[in-house]
Amino acid sequence: MSSIGTGYDLSASQFSPDGRVFQVEYAQKAVENSGTIIGLRGKDGVVLAVEKLVTSKLYEPGANTRIFNIDRHVGMAVSGLISDARQIVETAKIEASNYRAQYGTAIPLKYLNDRVSMYMHAYTLYSAVRPFGCSVIAGSYEVDTPVMYMIDPSGVSYGYYGCAVGKAKQAAKTEIEKLKLQDLSCRELVKEAARIIYVVHDELKDKQFELELSWVGAVTDGLHERVPADVYQEAEKFAKAAMADDSDSDTEDM
Repeated sequence: MSSIGTGYDLSASQFSPDGRVFQVEYAQKAVENSGTIIGLRGKDGVVLAVEKLVTSKLYEPGANTRIFNIDRHVGMAVSGLISDARQIVETAKIEASNYRAQYGTAIPLKYLNDRVSMYMHAYTLYSAVRPFGCSVIAGSYEVDTPVMYMIDPSGVSYGYYGCAVGKAKQAAKTEIEKLKLQDLSCRELVKEAARIIYVVHDELKDKQFELELSWVGAVTDGLHERVPADVYQEAEKFAKAAMADDSDSDTEDM
């Protein structure tokens, strides 16, 4: 951050002279220090993939998951401070539950996205609170149409065909842009998502990580589910093979 931030970064409700809100930028920095998450939207569904960094060998496998079920048809992947993200997930679940109770049907992701992004934005307006240090990607499959949104700590959200957040978001975006997403099925997307996470993972800085994968689409009858073990293993095998091919071609170039 520039030195002009001095004194203007003490409150989330204060602008700096050049129109920046430093607390929001700090929250985005917290997201950039977290493991990479990506969302891919294909022709028949959405796939969410997470690089969950494991900082200790003593951790139990599967603990502190970063992919959540919001409703039967909505999944959410989170990057940044996991404790902040859980609050967002809880709010999203309450909104989905209230909508179902009031209207007797599942909440469309567009409305859920609007409500959650407004909630996150509210935390950038008052000096008594701070912005959430997390970004979320939400995916759903509604009326035979895949839908995906990403929300920043500032509360800004967009609909995406493919998006990435976290440590290696730029490298992941470059890889995503190479894909013809609208032509790919969920099963193909799972393999590509696993490959991208493996490609962007930095072996030198972060030794261990767990790959988390989930999907929602025609293949799951519109329900958000963890990728089954056999599909997961196949995707991981594909990703490792792609990594090996890359390293072989690099050695040949030398």
